[in-house]
Amino acid sequence: MCLAVPARIIELEDDKAVADAMGNKWNVRTTLIPDLKVGDFVLVHAGFAISTLDEKEARETWDLFKEIEEFDDNSNRVSG
Repeated sequence: MCLAVPARIIELEDDKAVADAMGNKWNVRTTLIPDLKVGDFVLVHAGFAISTLDEKEARETWDLFKEIEEFDDNSNRVSG
């Protein structure tokens, strides 16, 4: 399964950047989107920023990831 993750560009030099997604930081290439700036939100897939998105959409996706994580944490509990 392929999954692109929203992240915010926190450092940028030429076509190399550091992107932050929910506290996880990755080195990414911005070659496919040459006009990025620090603070922009992007979708990251396979080490590349592949498209931009707005902050609201990024935060909504991060909230969904948190819900999935909480569901996984709670689904392993045994009741009774």
